[in-house]
Amino acid sequence: MKTSLKNYSSITKKEWNGLVILVVLIAVVLAAPYAYQLFHKDTIIDLKDFDKAAARLSKAGPASGFDPDKERLKPGAGQVTRRKLAPFNPNQLTSIQWQQLGLTAQQAGIIEHYKDKGGRFYTSADLKKIYGIADSDYRRLEPYIVIPGHENRKLKPGEVIELNTADTAALTRLTGVGPATAVLIARYRGRLGGFNRKEQLKEIYGIDSARYEEIEKYVSVNPGKIRKIFINTISFDQLRLFPYLSYKQVNAIIEYRKQHGNYASIADMKNIVLLDDKILRKIEPYISFQ
Repeated sequence: MKTSLKNYSSITKKEWNGLVILVVLIAVVLAAPYAYQLFHKDTIIDLKDFDKAAARLSKAGPASGFDPDKERLKPGAGQVTRRKLAPFNPNQLTSIQWQQLGLTAQQAGIIEHYKDKGGRFYTSADLKKIYGIADSDYRRLEPYIVIPGHENRKLKPGEVIELNTADTAALTRLTGVGPATAVLIARYRGRLGGFNRKEQLKEIYGIDSARYEEIEKYVSVNPGKIRKIFINTISFDQLRLFPYLSYKQVNAIIEYRKQHGNYASIADMKNIVLLDDKILRKIEPYISFQ
């Protein structure tokens, strides 16, 4: 028994050497931070020169000629110097010139990208549509924007555009409406058959609530100009063009007519499951039951 216990608790010479090495390594690791502090001295920063420079800068003040709100780095150093505002044509400015007017390099880059893609400024309000141009930037620059050939395009006081009869040239006279948007308005008007309410302009891609507020007081709508849909004779393909109806709704209208005969009023269309009261109110001004 004693012999077995002795054999179990004893260690070999190899194990003993390994234990000694382990103890030494632990001691070295524990002593390393203290040894580092003993042999390494931290560099002491002398703030006297810094204090002197700060004092000189404080005394210089505005006389130094640097105003962080008005000055940029000189050309060649990566930035440009701002210039005094004067009339300018936004279609002719370079990126550097936009920065001279107070825009950042990123804002100027966005404008350059817009122009590279074929974009143009037709009214001063077009600048406000550029992503990244803040309202404060627009208000500051707007009085100086001059676009040759477009000075007289704006509507006169009291003048309004009738949406159902205006051509695209007339539509571009509206603030915030360029040729591309005017074409979208005309195309949507064609699909609808005409506008019944001014608010339908917000259904057009690119005309959000903000842009609509800019133009709604300058437009009018004559519902008498609407081109009616003769619901009892129109074909499936023709009705598919109407933007307020989905494919399934158009199909349901045509199939119901085939099965039950002509519609006499909007009340008959309420029998179609796919047409709720909301959609019926939207399409009623366009439907003729003749």
